[in-house]
Amino acid sequence: MLATFESILPIFLLIVVGNLLRRWPLIDEKAWPGLEQLGFWFLYPALLFSSIAKADFSGLRIDTLFYALIAAIVVMMVLALALWPASRALGMVSHSQYSTVFQTSIRWNGFMALAIAEKLFPPEGAAVVALAMAVIVIPVNLVSISVVTRFADSSADWGTVILRIATNPLVLAASAGLLVRMLPGGIYSPLDTALHLVARAALGMGLISIGAGLRPQDMLSLRPAMWLPVAFKLAVAPAIIIGLGLALGLSGNPLLFIALCGAVPTAMNGFVLARQLGGDAPLYAAVATLQTAVSFFSIPVVLSIAGQLASG
Repeated sequence: MLATFESILPIFLLIVVGNLLRRWPLIDEKAWPGLEQLGFWFLYPALLFSSIAKADFSGLRIDTLFYALIAAIVVMMVLALALWPASRALGMVSHSQYSTVFQTSIRWNGFMALAIAEKLFPPEGAAVVALAMAVIVIPVNLVSISVVTRFADSSADWGTVILRIATNPLVLAASAGLLVRMLPGGIYSPLDTALHLVARAALGMGLISIGAGLRPQDMLSLRPAMWLPVAFKLAVAPAIIIGLGLALGLSGNPLLFIALCGAVPTAMNGFVLARQLGGDAPLYAAVATLQTAVSFFSIPVVLSIAGQLASG
């Protein structure tokens, strides 16, 4: 576990650096929203496209990994949707808060998972994370946009929802990455080089941007709307994906790879989505902060348990 802890420490150090930079008067406060937009519309999509288009899946049980990932995200979304009537009845989550609880329960920080996989499990682990991005990003964004739109504006029609889904940069990037894999010849070499440079910048800048968006002062809140998605995302989700992986016959490193995908905290791009579509963005930032802090300790625990199960 110590080796895992030390391997993910650089990722969290960059997140801390991002938070410190946001607090120091070193960079104009007006620059950070621009960085968020740059990440959402260009850096993250470029990294996602490049990761999916170039991932080497040879030697992996792609069919089993695919089924495990699809089954896990479907189960997670169904359970997260079931949280609404239960939490509303208990007075734990309000109507305006639920879309954020939903998003932070099912979204996962693929770019953090990619950074950890490249450190712990190169190169196959990074390929599995890219596969997970291809499999998970599109349905997660489809459902998230639908839920946020409906809970933020009950009058929104499905035409509005479909338009927002169709123009979501992560959905477009994942779709384009899958399409390029089917084309002969791959990516034009100079374009490939340019994307590689952007992808390298995106990973570091993305982690710094994650840190800049976190709100440590909110971590002491005892609101159920904050702790419910923390428990769901960092405990229930890994248990679901590991359990389904074992049920489908995964073992060894592949089980560790999907366990990592389930163990990472929520993605900050959901915060941008909540702010753009009228969801509870401040709550999203608070939950993401808490999940990220807790995941520093929970990820090594999840990978340790998965490692013991993987070895039989």
